[in-house]
Amino acid sequence: MSSASGTGEEAARRANRPLAGITVIDFGQIYQGPYATLLMAKAGADVIKVEPVGTGEPLRVRAAAAKGAGLPFAMLNSNKRAVTLNLKDERGRELLKRLVAKADVLLENFTPDVMTRLGVGWEVLRAINPRLIYASGSGYGLTGPNRDWMAMDLTVQASSGIMSVTGMPDGPPLKCGAAVVDFMSGIHLYAAVMTALYERSVTGEGRLVEVSMLESVFPALASNLGMAYSQDGAVPPRTGNRHGGLSVSPYNVYEAKDGHVAINVVKDVHFQGLLRIMGREDLIGDARFATNKARVAHMEETDALVEAWTRTRTRGEIVELATQHRLPVAPVRDLIEVMNDPHMHERGTLEWLDHPTFGRIVVPTTPLRVHGADKVETVPSPSIGQHNAAVYGDWLGLGADEIAALEADGVI
Repeated sequence: MSSASGTGEEAARRANRPLAGITVIDFGQIYQGPYATLLMAKAGADVIKVEPVGTGEPLRVRAAAAKGAGLPFAMLNSNKRAVTLNLKDERGRELLKRLVAKADVLLENFTPDVMTRLGVGWEVLRAINPRLIYASGSGYGLTGPNRDWMAMDLTVQASSGIMSVTGMPDGPPLKCGAAVVDFMSGIHLYAAVMTALYERSVTGEGRLVEVSMLESVFPALASNLGMAYSQDGAVPPRTGNRHGGLSVSPYNVYEAKDGHVAINVVKDVHFQGLLRIMGREDLIGDARFATNKARVAHMEETDALVEAWTRTRTRGEIVELATQHRLPVAPVRDLIEVMNDPHMHERGTLEWLDHPTFGRIVVPTTPLRVHGADKVETVPSPSIGQHNAAVYGDWLGLGADEIAALEADGVI
């Protein structure tokens, strides 16, 4: 429940959206913070995106670099209200304090202590609103020897070990094609806020929560770490498209007549099913392939056997046969195929949206499904400062003359 709400009418309005009645002050930038607050917005929270006067957050600036470079901003900032605010001006800091007094959550993913140096850090803001959840996302955390390292998705992929295990065995370290660090840490940041909101519902008190990009992705290296323990101190090799711990087979990407398919056989019964759809029932019970341990010992032979068959079929044929036998197989699809995926569009995970800046685009909604809750209709990402009058005027109660003066002085 919002610190500024609680009437019966408001409670009724909140009832069927998980975060309705929650107000979030969003200083998120690039991917990590904005994704966390997008999830909040799509759960019904009122998310107020706060950006620097003039250029806005860095993701807006990136839009000028190339056609389509601004699309991520549209993807991650749907259903938010946008205001501008100059925190280097005392009047700007006072406006933020007034916003915080009425809010439930403040989220930022600046480098550590930026807000503190500006005079609006956790200690200051919790004195204004003891119910505030203050969420901080950073590269390496608010403490520790490396806390001041500058962090982006690429650099944390490097420092976390992800790049060391990505790529072909005889090739250089590679980054993942997707921004896995930004988004995994954004999900953890969302989880931290939800955890603190639950605690507040019991105690009535706010909390400082933080998420480190580095710490968010380390558990994802589980398979690779397993191999590290079996290498007698040697650095685990890159395994290409094979299992990160080289402990499952077949586990690879195989050539098909019209592209590639991914096959991950977890159970021996799955491999027996695979042999059946391959027409190789004669190999069921063969000592080389009877168990996963045996297949791992004969990994090259296993992969060659599977790919000799996949090369004779299309992706669609392989997936259809695999689905009939409940085998974990999928086509390797390009981004255009995924953007137009009937499955995700039917489920509402992806939506076509007529955006005022980018035209007709595909945007994600939310992967979080709360069954029975009212849908939050997608609203295009706002222009910079689009809701200054609504937030500072209607919500905070500033007069038109006050707002005009603040705009003229570069405070908003």
